[in-house]
Amino acid sequence: MNAYNKIMLYFWLAAAILIFLVVTVMGFKDGFEVWAYYYGLAAIATMAYLSRRWMMKRFERNHEEFYKRNEAVEENSEDQK
Repeated sequence: MNAYNKIMLYFWLAAAILIFLVVTVMGFKDGFEVWAYYYGLAAIATMAYLSRRWMMKRFERNHEEFYKRNEAVEENSEDQK
């Protein structure tokens, strides 16, 4: 699952960059009044990248804390026996 999350993280980053570049090029070719609205798609892809990165870091931090607490509980239960 970790590989999938990393792939999707970089997918959203690549999508944001690609959309931004394509919209900019097409804006110069056809005029920005036509293509300016598509910068919203780049913004959405950037927000998806940032939220996925934030959630991955949050999950890793909580996962480590869970294992530390679980080890402490197991040590306490072994000491009581």
